Amino acid sequence: MIVYGKNVWSQIQNDEQSIENVYVLQGLKDHRVWNSLKELSCPVKVVSKKELDAIAKCEHHQGIAARVKEIPTYSIEELLKKKKGTGLYVALDGIQDPHNVGAILRTCDCAGVDGVILCKHNSAGLTPAAIKASTGAAYTIPVSIVTNLSQTLKKMKEEGYWIVGSDMDHARDYRKGIYDVPLVLVIGSEGKGMSPVVKKQCDYMVCLPMAGTITSLNASVACAILLYEIYGQRNPV
Repeated sequence: MIVYGKNVWSQIQNDEQSIENVYVLQGLKDHRVWNSLKELSCPVKVVSKKELDAIAKCEHHQGIAARVKEIPTYSIEELLKKKKGTGLYVALDGIQDPHNVGAILRTCDCAGVDGVILCKHNSAGLTPAAIKASTGAAYTIPVSIVTNLSQTLKKMKEEGYWIVGSDMDHARDYRKGIYDVPLVLVIGSEGKGMSPVVKKQCDYMVCLPMAGTITSLNASVACAILLYEIYGQRNPV
């Protein structure tokens, strides 16, 4: 897999075992990048912009790309063992924009989330675009990729987790949520929201007030607001 971007590189540069090849833009003036390459034993190739655009399959590589081993993912059982305290996970139900997946991973890292659950089908995965948008958080937040999100949430309920969905129907104000319990926050797809079978697993819904004419927020923005409300209630000043 090809990954790219300076923030991604800063996350992987010390894990040489995961790096197979590095490609650097000819004439790149970032001394930090060049200094980080001096100790590497893996192949480093200086390439033209045209070549790097082709390798990264985009123009937003910031002058560096690398061929790396796939990011490891975890089973739900392994993911649950990674909780640091009460337990907080984010499940994405059909998010298809890799930039949203990346932005959510970034917020999860900042807000102290223990792991993220992605759907295997009809959803964006850990693609190069998602990894770039995560600014490296794809390497810091454990991820589980499941084939049946509804059954996964049912299993987590059996483990004592509350399932909280983000939806406008039959929902309470997000500031009135119960967040001091083991929790899974479910974020629905950009267009259709949560699927009916996933909704059935939710203990309750929360919604964000919409004071203008637009009826919804971007999925990653909504997720960020909800996670920081959870963080604020769990960590009062």
